[in-house]
Amino acid sequence: MPLLTPGARAILLAFSASSALFTSSSVLAQTSPPQGADSSSTAASAALPTVSVTADGYTDSKFKATQTQVNKSSTPLSETPQSISVVTRAMMDSQQAVSLADALENVPGVVAQQYGRRGWDDLIIRGQVASDSLYLDGLRTSARNRVAEQLFGLQQVEVLKGPGSLLYGLVMPGGLVNMVSKRPQGSDFANVDVTVGSHDFYQSTVDLNKSLSENGKQAFRINGLISNSNDATDYVWFKNRYIAPSLSLDLGARTDFTILTSYQERNYVRQQGLALSGAVTSNVNGPVPRSLFIGEPGARPYAANQTRIGYSLTHRFDDGWTLNNNLRYQQSQMSGQLVSSNNLSSTSRILTRSGTDQTFEGQTFSIDTNVQRSFHTALGKHELTLGTDYLNTREDTITYSNCSVASLNVYSPVYGASINCAATPSTNTSTSVRDTGVYARDKIDFAERWQLLVGLRHDTASTYSLNRRNGVYTDNPASATTGSAALMVEMLRGVRPYISYATSFYPNSGTDVSGGTFKPETGKQWEAGVKFDLNEGRTNLNVAVFDLRRRNVLVSDPNNNGFSIAVGEQRSQGGEISIASDFKNGLSLNAGYSYTAAIVTDDGGQRSTTVGQWLDNVPRHNFTTSARYRFAGELSGWELNGGVHGQSMMRTNGYTLPGYVLTDVGVAYNAERWRAALNVKNVFNTEYYAGGLSKSVALGDDRTVMLTLGYRY
Repeated sequence: MPLLTPGARAILLAFSASSALFTSSSVLAQTSPPQGADSSSTAASAALPTVSVTADGYTDSKFKATQTQVNKSSTPLSETPQSISVVTRAMMDSQQAVSLADALENVPGVVAQQYGRRGWDDLIIRGQVASDSLYLDGLRTSARNRVAEQLFGLQQVEVLKGPGSLLYGLVMPGGLVNMVSKRPQGSDFANVDVTVGSHDFYQSTVDLNKSLSENGKQAFRINGLISNSNDATDYVWFKNRYIAPSLSLDLGARTDFTILTSYQERNYVRQQGLALSGAVTSNVNGPVPRSLFIGEPGARPYAANQTRIGYSLTHRFDDGWTLNNNLRYQQSQMSGQLVSSNNLSSTSRILTRSGTDQTFEGQTFSIDTNVQRSFHTALGKHELTLGTDYLNTREDTITYSNCSVASLNVYSPVYGASINCAATPSTNTSTSVRDTGVYARDKIDFAERWQLLVGLRHDTASTYSLNRRNGVYTDNPASATTGSAALMVEMLRGVRPYISYATSFYPNSGTDVSGGTFKPETGKQWEAGVKFDLNEGRTNLNVAVFDLRRRNVLVSDPNNNGFSIAVGEQRSQGGEISIASDFKNGLSLNAGYSYTAAIVTDDGGQRSTTVGQWLDNVPRHNFTTSARYRFAGELSGWELNGGVHGQSMMRTNGYTLPGYVLTDVGVAYNAERWRAALNVKNVFNTEYYAGGLSKSVALGDDRTVMLTLGYRY
């Protein structure tokens, strides 16, 4: 049963009549609706080739983004001196993307789902783990990412690469992901879709929008989703339920105000991968079937829910200042049991296993307020941003118990073993992170072609931890001043080289062998690149190289087993090239390549040194290409979609995983009121591994076929 505050419960009840529209639907679909289209418009990838719908600055039919939220500025991406990648709604719809990992496959330098289909969002940016650096509408989701995000409710996904502490405070130096919610639009529409696919995949979605005023500023929108599926692995299944009501109010021409709420439920069995022997390494008994389930069907499935309520406010004052204020409260809960692999016996057939019983509950309150104004001085044109933000997030580990479970013959599995968990949880803690930050940024355009971007931020943070088993309370305060600076010049029309420097700050939690707290992590990055604005603004081409260092990384204490010290350093170096374009001839393209050399440069003096070792699950080479072609003339309404993406070999936990190349194809037909789309992912059914852990390997997705039928009104 979800934990709801009275305010959250009141808003969800207020929208219950609309929610009935999606909960009672037996068939709906996964493609996206139009944003701000009239009744004859089609949505995202469903739009007719000659139609381009724009809502709140976001285009629904383009691969190239026209607006971003993550840099808290209206400056175009081609004039922003840092690496930002955007996955638009049109791109996600053309691929029939279902998960956040599906969307992030379009971003070079990002590794997603490295731990497989375990029900969470896992990602690495520029070689550094960024799974907990997730933001929604510019606000942190939580300190610990436990519930996977629902992609259907998003308008676009934005990836800021490199340290983002100036605007976002406590984030890892590799970067962050900001997700932009769908919002009410000024025109009425109703979209109902159904998707069926491989492994008994059935998904129904609805997107309803109703304008409540003549000028369209007051409007109501609701997105809903029901999804059930099995998996290529035996006994693994997923069930998702999602509803997101939102309401914009007309508070005058100078004010934009939108209430944003959502509730989702996820029930699933974790896919725990395969034991290394027989999968990655050879086994005298032959390869282990990829469909093998190493867990127990009788284990308690995972049940997760998440409730969000907040608002977005923008007010433009008469004197030129603009106020932006975003606030959100979130509650989440996740509980379930998993059975994971340990080691194979001497016969290489019998797998020893262990179990874990987990229950987490969390609450997050976050608010960001900033004011902006443009003005001129003798130095040039300024765009000044002054802001403050506050984060208060708590996670209670109510149950974390170790469990015993019988071994499994991986070549002739017999299930039904009991899972015996300890009566007393091994972990029962409450951990809170609080942070208050103030920041200032100034963008100065001078000498006609030059731009200087400078900013500073100061954070005052603390991590509180209460061990309910022994009553020990720990308070680890930390503060830091971070910032960034960048210089860009337009050498030729639409050609802008730049150089930037940025730092980051992230508190470490826990204690060392003496009970002392750890110094916070720090990060810094140098980046240089060139941004090209080509094809009359229809094409962005970006090239960048970077050198990133992450210090005070927690590593194992070489003198005390089971404890950590904060002295380690990791370094990522590399380069990226990306292009996003919507050509005149109906072709849209998104492509990119990255080279990332991520290694350990300081291991704290381990007895068996790890200096020079690759960071886990980070390939040196990564590439992605996605295209859509919309026909004209007699074939108007038809479109072809396709893509190729892959990576080189990577190392993880002392072993190597081979590289791979995957191919996707699709075809769609768009009419005035309906749409049909067929996509085949991993056409050649390439067997690959998404990533690896110390004693198991995560499986990649095999060939999947998805068919969507949708109606637009």
